[in-house]
Parts: sequence; C-alpha cells; structure tokens
Amino acid sequence: MWIGWLEIDLLLGDVHSLKQKRSVVRPIVSELRRKFEISVAETGQQHLYRRAGIGVAVVSGDAGTAQQVLDRVERLVAERPEVQLLSTRRGLSSSDDQ
Repeated sequence: MWIGWLEIDLLLGDVHSLKQKRSVVRPIVSELRRKFEISVAETGQQHLYRRAGIGVAVVSGDAGTAQQVLDRVERLVAERPEVQLLSTRRGLSSSDDQ
C-alpha cells in the first residue's frame, strides 16, 4: 500500500474577508474530493483571508498511481484562475516503510 500526500499553499485573488475566502476554497476542496475520490481539507492559513492551505491524501496499490493522482490534483489547482499556486510539498511512503 502507498500513501501520498500533498500540501498546497495558495494566494487568493480579490478576497477581502474570511467569508469570501470560504466561497473560493470550499468549491476547490469539493471538486478535488469529488473528481479524484481522495481526502482533502483546508489545513492551513485559516486566519488569513488571502492565503489558504489545502492538504490532500491518497492511498493506492502502487506508487505510480499515487504520484499520478497528486500530479493531476496539483495541475487542476494551478489552473484555477481565482487562485495563485505559491508552493507545494509532497510525500510518498509505503506501508512497508519503517
């Protein structure tokens, strides 16, 4: 079993309140969850209205598939016009790792 994770740091566009921030971040989180059937949550920068952190986790039978899903997630988020992808961090580990 392979577990992959991705941390996404975003700068939001024309957002002036936490309420507006949620209206931008929630659709992204929902789309990722629906499209890729993965675990997704807003995980960072929750007190700042122009920044957002999104965490993604995927479980797969092989490393290649996990990497492909993480690549597709990153690409989809980067293509969203209402956000700017500042950085990503990722990891991949096997259940055999100790």
